[in-house]
Amino acid sequence: MMDTKQPYPDDERRWQAVVERDRGADGRFYYGVKTTGIFCRPSCSSRLPKRHNVEFFRTIEAAETGGYRACRRCRPGTASKEQQLEKKIVAACRRIEASEGPLTLAELAQGAGLSPSYFQRLFKRLVGVSPKQYAAAHRSRRFKEQLQTGSPVTEAIYAAGFSSTSGAYDKEKDQLAMLPKEYRAGGAGVSIHYGIAQSFLGWVIVASTEKGVCAIEFGEEPSSLPGQLRRRFPQARLQQGEAGFAVLLQEVIAGINAPARGIDLPLDIQGTVFQQQVWESLRRIQPGETRSYSEVAREIGRPRAVRAVASACAANKLAVAIPCHRVVAKGGGLGGYRWGVERKAQLLAAEHDQGSE
Repeated sequence: MMDTKQPYPDDERRWQAVVERDRGADGRFYYGVKTTGIFCRPSCSSRLPKRHNVEFFRTIEAAETGGYRACRRCRPGTASKEQQLEKKIVAACRRIEASEGPLTLAELAQGAGLSPSYFQRLFKRLVGVSPKQYAAAHRSRRFKEQLQTGSPVTEAIYAAGFSSTSGAYDKEKDQLAMLPKEYRAGGAGVSIHYGIAQSFLGWVIVASTEKGVCAIEFGEEPSSLPGQLRRRFPQARLQQGEAGFAVLLQEVIAGINAPARGIDLPLDIQGTVFQQQVWESLRRIQPGETRSYSEVAREIGRPRAVRAVASACAANKLAVAIPCHRVVAKGGGLGGYRWGVERKAQLLAAEHDQGSE
């Protein structure tokens, strides 16, 4: 989904958007050039000013109050074509969310004043999924909300827009790895086995449902790791793995200690449609290689969703198995890592060393 939060929270990120002429920043803020007295959109094609001559404004009114006049080249007072199209897609998303039943592609395209084929391509480029997938994800989210409020399962199914109980159960079981009643109860009734061991990166907890490994997380102290798991599945039955679990645990540890080899085990991957798109892209990055957040965004067809890609990497709970450590900053820096940048550097170094052996 398109990010409605402020993705340019500080001047450093705003300046980077100006340098990159980021069209996605248009309308989010404006910049004024002290030496010319002109303010522009971030994507303006005019000559790049020096950083110390630039100040930023959240609105056109603020720029004008500051004594700046609008640029005649980028015309910041008028909506760009890209912004107009984005508004059409946002309106389509709101229409999908408000509808009690499924809407056809033709109906959505007609409402946006676009041809069905162009609307489909534009929707997927801006949102990351097709209109049909967006509608399915919204039904899923509405279904979960109904369950969490204590609504009977049958009522929740039809309130969410599913046409049958079988459709809801089939789709939701794939996404939740548990039945709807179990999800509503915070994982109650689901058994999760776990084990704790040491790797060259420190302590690791590995947890698994019947579907596969659902969590691989690092921690500083072994005593703190079960709490991390409990916060994710507050009502699940957490049990230390018995003798048979040791085989799986050692397989994961071996994959961490030899990250170039990878972890080839069934995974219980739970996330939004967008997160799963990102994670699947990460799993295609070969050991010893890296991608920038912007490269991953382009690969999944969302070139402007760089920060959303970074958020999806941060939400990953399957360390090394989903190799978010292979995604680095555009300028060559390591970027962030859920379990610490030092661990990220060690993983990348280990993959490089193992690849050169």
